[in-house]
Amino acid sequence: MDTNVSASVAVQTTGKGVNAILRLEGLAAAALSAVFFARTGASWWLFAALWLAPDLSLLGYLAGPNLGSRIYNAIHSYLTPATLAVSALLLRSPELLPFALIWMNHIGVDRLLGFGLKYPAGFAGTHLGRLGGRSGEAIPAS
Repeated sequence: MDTNVSASVAVQTTGKGVNAILRLEGLAAAALSAVFFARTGASWWLFAALWLAPDLSLLGYLAGPNLGSRIYNAIHSYLTPATLAVSALLLRSPELLPFALIWMNHIGVDRLLGFGLKYPAGFAGTHLGRLGGRSGEAIPAS
């Protein structure tokens, strides 16, 4: 068997297990953020009203896939809401914590559903696989 073909098969097989782990991490993040949100005492109406707000980052794609993917990834990375949550705790501003938890919940549900961080090659290429594509389909690493 050709070396490139066997390496490709190995990556695809391994990738399925990694993908499942990443999706389960999304489930864990979504569940924990919902539990912690409930403990803040904030309104579930606020949760519902703001839950889709991170998807406004999709507007970045109007400037092209390179900038669009950068904006989307900045908003759909756990780093940004985690920074907000830590800041809320350090600054003793508990009113900011529900916003960070809603944001984390959105990201967790996205990961669970297979919406990963985007590659600059286009919206459909994510770190969890190609949206709407065949499983195991190669994603450009550019």
